[in-house]
Amino acid sequence: MQSVIITGPTGAIGHALIQKCIAEQTEVYAVCRKESSRICTIPVHPKVHVIQCGLDNLLELANILPRGCNAFYHFAWAGTFGNARDDMYLQNLNIKYTLDAVELCREVSCDAFIGAGSQAEYGRVEKVMTPNMPAFPETGYGMAKLCAGQMTRSKCRQYGIRHIWTRILSIFGPFDGMGSMIMSVICKLLDDQPVPLTKGEQIWDYLYANDVADAMYLLGEHGIDGKVYCIGSGQARPLHDFIMDLCHSVEQITNRAGLEKNLRFGEIPYSEKQVMQLCADISDLQRDVGFMPKVSFSEGIAYTVHYCIQRKGDCHEN
Repeated sequence: MQSVIITGPTGAIGHALIQKCIAEQTEVYAVCRKESSRICTIPVHPKVHVIQCGLDNLLELANILPRGCNAFYHFAWAGTFGNARDDMYLQNLNIKYTLDAVELCREVSCDAFIGAGSQAEYGRVEKVMTPNMPAFPETGYGMAKLCAGQMTRSKCRQYGIRHIWTRILSIFGPFDGMGSMIMSVICKLLDDQPVPLTKGEQIWDYLYANDVADAMYLLGEHGIDGKVYCIGSGQARPLHDFIMDLCHSVEQITNRAGLEKNLRFGEIPYSEKQVMQLCADISDLQRDVGFMPKVSFSEGIAYTVHYCIQRKGDCHEN
């Protein structure tokens, strides 16, 4: 690809995709909200162009962005953590913003629109998540993602834009939000603080952000119009095991022992709508674009721990 547009470039996936584009000599137009405290983390490179604009003003970029980019990646989304996930008015606005992104995609004659959906679109399931599995979301966040995917597919069909929707399971890596479980646990362990947890019996599928970026880049090149792709490692195991591996990585990197005592498994009860199984069927990703995960959890978590140590102040960001 010669050039791409990315909204939400400061998150784990956006950041990793920018690095992937730099490696591939692909021009990047990174659309970031003006008041973002993380705008300074976007890589400084001749191929990367930062454009400051909020989601509510996306259409103003029609005369600013270049025409004819290969792909438009829409990662930006408000209210991804905590109670905001069930703020129905906010989540409804996200649908509008995603439709605006498609409108902008058309205005600048972009070839493809790639949207970042979520496993939350499925609700609670007890088997491997497939692209065509019926979706019964139980949160406003999941409902809005599902609706955004369906509406943008219809709008792209009207405009003749190649449309790809992804349903991302659990990702981790540098530049992830500190409200995520992985980052929160790392930061608490680095501070030698107690870490309240559920029992950790959930069966989980984690994928490192750089692998997600590889999948996204390949989808921009070869993803099939109108398809939904599940993005994960395709392998799952108990969340308890992931957390133990994380703890051992922190101990090894910091040369400290005994941090396991801080892990308070079972201190947090499962929520009423607790998702107990996450595992992606990535066979379409493998078949259509040749994707295969490259980074193991242990390797990726070591990179993430080093990132948290280097940016220790981020552990206390709002």
